[in-house]
This record gives sequence, structure tokens and C-alpha cells, in this order.
Amino acid sequence: MKITQITAKPVEAPLKKPFVIAIGEIHSSAVVFVRIETDAGITGYGEGAAVPFVTGETNDTVLSAVNFLAPVLSGQNPFAIGHLHRAMDAALVGNGAAKAAIDIALYDIMAKAAGLPLYEFLGAPSGKVETDMTIGISDPANMASDAAALTAQGYRYIKVKAGLDEERDLEAIKLIRAAAPDAHLKVDANQGWNSSQALRMLRGYTQYRIEAVEQPVPYWDIDGLREVRARSPIAVMADESCFTPHDAVRIIKESAADMINIKLMKCGGLYRAAQICAIAEAAGIPCMLGCMMESRVAIAAAAAFIAANPNVVYADLDSFAEFDDASFVKGGFEFSAPFIQLPRTPGIGVEVIF
Repeated sequence: MKITQITAKPVEAPLKKPFVIAIGEIHSSAVVFVRIETDAGITGYGEGAAVPFVTGETNDTVLSAVNFLAPVLSGQNPFAIGHLHRAMDAALVGNGAAKAAIDIALYDIMAKAAGLPLYEFLGAPSGKVETDMTIGISDPANMASDAAALTAQGYRYIKVKAGLDEERDLEAIKLIRAAAPDAHLKVDANQGWNSSQALRMLRGYTQYRIEAVEQPVPYWDIDGLREVRARSPIAVMADESCFTPHDAVRIIKESAADMINIKLMKCGGLYRAAQICAIAEAAGIPCMLGCMMESRVAIAAAAAFIAANPNVVYADLDSFAEFDDASFVKGGFEFSAPFIQLPRTPGIGVEVIF
């Protein structure tokens, strides 16, 4: 089997409401869909989601990168996934979302060729995954109201954004815990604190049974991350500090985190995600798999990965609920909060309307 054509299509959909985090504000889902065709008549679909202040990519750069990489991959065997990633990396440094779009489409092809749903192709016993839901930064009372609504819908895991204002952050967690007394809570500061602030905030959070804090310090401050992790009463998770398998090795060697948040758009897709997960598992460090503002295409691929990897103990796959993707994506999964149920159809089970 050979790759015959790679086509990319940018799409942007407005969010139902702005999503505010410590390092920026998101108003839309900007993604690039990729379609890879083969000489065997099998077509695969993938997706790259750009968040400029996280990955450094935009829809335009993802589109350009995919088009740049297309001739590198043309005529190649889609099953040679490691070779193809090395070829992409040799041709173009970084650009994780663009490479993730290609990677997901390649896995879609491989699973279809095997006649298996992607989750079975990856080795999962079933295709059911429980996700959390994230509450963006807003007025603490509104955040608490959102938490109550989520628990009423059946969500057991809630992630809370923080990092802009210490007093508001503490008030929000206090009210959220009162509104959702039985929920599993995580806090994501998105690099919003320095190490001293982080330790002060985490000590204040202790009474509210927070299970983990995500990326409390700037991505480049591995020393600060290590200091927070060593002194924190709450488990520390690396997110923006870990894009690549090399980053995972460094974080582990530096004893800088208790957990790692893997994102397909950061690392370049399922192939590199598996490497990060294996490195973390070998070191006894569990993972979460999160998302950017992705549609059902990338979310379905991520859910299949989670189903196949028991070292991924948290699923943060909630972006599809923030906007309507029905006009350009069909299939992917059924959703009944808080469970994603992947389909039995071969591959990812999605079709992108090109």
C-alpha cells in the first residue's frame, strides 16, 4: 500500500462562549483536517488543532506545514509509521499539530486496512472512556454554578482553570467544592504562577481535596517545577513543559512532576504519544491525555489511545462540547455524559466533509 494524495482543509467554528485560561482567551476552534488517500482505495482522516499561545501554530501554519510535508510522504507505506515520523522530523522541526493531523490519518488507514476499530488496533479491550469537563476562568459564583450543573449531568471529574488572580482562584475552588462535594477536582494554572505563588496557592487548596495541579509554573522553568513538586501537598502534573519524548525524559530525570499531560497536538500524534506514555510508565509516572480545541476527529483518536493505555489515568477530552462540528464531521463516537463510546466501525469511525 502506498500514499497517493494528501489533502488539507482549514475550518474555524465559534465556541459557544469564550474560554479563558491564564495565558490566553479562546473564541473559536481553528483546525485543519487532513485526508490521506492510498492506492488500495483506503482513505484516512486526521486533524490538527492550532492554539498559537500553546503550540506556536495557527491554522495557516498547520495548513502550510501539511502541504510542505505532503511530498515527503507521497509514495510511502502508511504502515511505516516510525519511518514516516522520522522523515517528517528531518524535513520540518516542531509543528506538532500538523504532524498530529497526518499521524491520525495514518492510524485511521492502518486500522481500516486491518478491519478493526482504532481502539482495538491499538490493543484496547473496549471502546468506552470517561472524560472530565473543564471550567474556564470567570466569576467564582458562575464557576460554582457550572460545577453544580456538570455533576447534575453525571460528570465525576472536573478540571478548574486558574492562574490569573490568587484571591479569585481560592474563592472559586471554595465555591466549586461546596457545589460539587463529591467531584474529583484538578486545578490547571496554565503557567500562571511562579514557584513561590504556586506553593502558597497549593497549601491554600489542600482543604478542598484537589487531586492534582497542572503546570503551575512557566513551561521553561523546570527548576521551579521540581521545587513545587518537592514541596507541594498536591500532586504536580507537567503539561506545557512536556511536548516531546525528550521532554518527558528530562522531567523524569529532574524529578519535576508526579504526572504528565500528553496532548496529541503537542507531541505530533499517536506515535509520539505512545513513546511518552511508555517512558512515563517505565518511571512509574501516570499520565493524563488532554486536548486543545479539537473536533470529534482528534477526540476519537485520543479516546482510542486512552482505552488502550492503562497508564493514562485521567481523560480530559471535552473540547468537542464547546462548539458544533456537525456541519463538517460525521461519526467518531456516541456521547452520554461523561462517557465517550467509540464505534465498532473500522478505523476512527469518522468522515470529514471536504
